[in-house]
Formats: sequence, structure tokens, C-alpha cells
Amino acid sequence: MSEFDFVRVFAHSNPLLVSHVANLLESAGIPVERRNMTLGGASGELPPMECEPEVWVAPHNQAGAEALIAEARQDALRPDWVCPGCGEWLEGVFDRCWNCGSDCP
Repeated sequence: MSEFDFVRVFAHSNPLLVSHVANLLESAGIPVERRNMTLGGASGELPPMECEPEVWVAPHNQAGAEALIAEARQDALRPDWVCPGCGEWLEGVFDRCWNCGSDCP
């Protein structure tokens, strides 16, 4: 396959986030290609948008990849919550109370 046989499904200036998304897709059985993972140092000499790390997939995997990425982003935006076990206030990124171990409702 040539580079034109793939489509970009995610790009971000943070290479750790891009790697996380790539790992998420790979764990779901979607092969990915990571691009521009080390081009950050060239920003300034090259346009910044061309240096962003990216995740690319085959066209037949695009819909599934985009759905998984949207689901992961939605999960990351969960609201803060109050533990039903001890009343501790917790940020939405936590699934379990650090104080008593109760699960998020």
C-alpha cells in the first residue's frame, strides 16, 4: 500500500496522546501507522501543522477507528462525582474512590 491508501484519523501536538490513541486502536485490532512522531524539532523550519504526530489507518478501518476515538474522548469528559460510600469529591477521570475504594456510580 502507498501512503495514499491510508487516511488520517487523529493528530495532536502531544506525541504521548497520539501514541495512546494508536495503542487504543491497535488493541481493538485496527492496524495503524504512526507518522511525524519525531518531527517536533523541525517545527519552525517546517509549518507546525505538518510536524504534528498523526495516526493513519486503512480506509476500510476509518469508521471504526473514528468511533473508538470519539468514545475514548467522551469517556475522558466524564463529570466529577461524589463517592456514594464516603462522600469524597472525585474528578471524572477516576473510576474508583481513592479514599474508600467504592466504584463510580
